[in-house]
Amino acid sequence: MTGNENLMQFTGATRYVLDDELARIVNISMALEMPLLLKGEPGTGKTMLAHAIAESLGMPLIVLNVKSSMKLVEALYQYDTLTRLNDSRFGDSSRDVSNIEEYIRMGKIGQAFTADTRTVLLIDEIDKADTDFQDDMLDVLDQMEFDIIEIDKTVRAKHRPVIIITSNAKKDLSDPFLGRCNFHHIAFPDPEMMRRIVHVHFPSIDGDLMKQSVTAFYRLRDLDAVEKRPATRELINWIRALQTDPDFKPKQLAKGEVPYLGVLFKKSQDYSQAQNVVNRRRLF
Repeated sequence: MTGNENLMQFTGATRYVLDDELARIVNISMALEMPLLLKGEPGTGKTMLAHAIAESLGMPLIVLNVKSSMKLVEALYQYDTLTRLNDSRFGDSSRDVSNIEEYIRMGKIGQAFTADTRTVLLIDEIDKADTDFQDDMLDVLDQMEFDIIEIDKTVRAKHRPVIIITSNAKKDLSDPFLGRCNFHHIAFPDPEMMRRIVHVHFPSIDGDLMKQSVTAFYRLRDLDAVEKRPATRELINWIRALQTDPDFKPKQLAKGEVPYLGVLFKKSQDYSQAQNVVNRRRLF
């Protein structure tokens, strides 16, 4: 990697509002070539940060969605034995059946290692994986290489990717894992930050709609016993729905009339609770 790549600075993207602390940890992680572990409740922009970095720095984005049953080798490469078996039976393929390498397909980490340009590698929801997967994966990312045992070949990264790892904190991560990452907790945006985010998505938004929708949103988020609180994406979609309705007026929200609760709440119990509060005009 050249020194110029280390000096690349991320300052935000078209639709990603960045605070100073997050900008600093992203840029120092790139300079130190360390993975950045992001925690925070769903909807705080952890996943979108990787998209924003890729957009801002002009890098391809490769996404590894971690599953609870996933084995590390799946993220590195797959040996397509079924296709090879079919080719050997029917003999109508242009591939050389005796050459196993023709049946090796790169997984997401393998794709990031073999890419001709530096990439952003997003490892999404690492807390779904078991501890062995987490630690073994970081061994590979530290060494920037892995072995394909079927052909006795070592794959080394052409370029060290920018690595973003997300966790919803559903399960504790191991100390060795944590020790090899930089860390940032993305808190849910406060109302002022949320207004900045909304303005990025709706540059021409009516001032009254901005004020009333954000106020109503936070009051709904603060309802007791809500299992899945609405996140930023729900607010954006809700404002979009309000703008689409030709009969809606922002003053309805000030009066406690809150339409389209189903855009904000996706679980029946949460929806019912919000609906009861709104029907009783107890939101304001």
